[in-house]
Amino acid sequence: MNTTPISKAPDIGLIIIGDEILSGKRADKHLPKFIELLSERGLQLAWAEYVGDAPERITEVLRRAFASGDVVFSCGGIGATPDDHTRQCAAKALGLDLALQPQAKELILERMRDVAQEQGLPYEPHREDNLHRLNMGMFPQGASIIRNPYNKIPGFTCKGQGLGRVHFVPGFPVMAWPMMQEQLDAYCQTWGVAPKRIEMSVIVFGAMEATLTPLMEAIERDHAGVKVFSLPSVDHPQWGKHIELGVKGAESSAQLAFLALKEGLKGFHTELGPEMVR
Repeated sequence: MNTTPISKAPDIGLIIIGDEILSGKRADKHLPKFIELLSERGLQLAWAEYVGDAPERITEVLRRAFASGDVVFSCGGIGATPDDHTRQCAAKALGLDLALQPQAKELILERMRDVAQEQGLPYEPHREDNLHRLNMGMFPQGASIIRNPYNKIPGFTCKGQGLGRVHFVPGFPVMAWPMMQEQLDAYCQTWGVAPKRIEMSVIVFGAMEATLTPLMEAIERDHAGVKVFSLPSVDHPQWGKHIELGVKGAESSAQLAFLALKEGLKGFHTELGPEMVR
């Protein structure tokens, strides 16, 4: 099977939609979980963006996502209540009309049958509230479905620029996370197995970031694919004033870069504390 090397895979982004997140009524759980799902597959999140339930803002965020060429996951706003705008905004961002996706229609009808049977009620697909539920299958023309193992109400995928895709899933974690996982597993089959990624760091005392910047730049220059990070703290409860200095990348490359980083620190008047591997 021909595979695209993981190094040539598109960047991966995450969009989280909903006023309830921005107002603090609900704490976002998608970002840490998505990072975890990516890490398990040797992948890394390139960017994330939060947006409330304002249609014009959602449309603009999605327009950028479609144009980016990235693989993007969008969580929330795909229902059929008045504050759900994501489906409509996706269509507007693409310049397409909404249409009832045939597979989505069948899955929603199947869900109606299941609910009627569970409640011991007659199956009435033409009842007004059931007709309204079909709006959850109104996607931009040409969209494909994402199966929902929780309640069968699907999400959807639309093509962007190049290899880019935007995958739309519900805001409920119990639904969204299995759907995201299935899509990521499919990508890994296409891209090939990704190398394990790690993060290695050391606590540095008695140094300033500006002084260490040339060393950080040299490490990134000499170790392709490795990112160097610096996290200063002035009032840590255990270590007080310090800098957490580290590298992250594919395991073999990161290990070599971290050894070079520690060797380079010998040229500075610093004291080194604990080392961490994540």
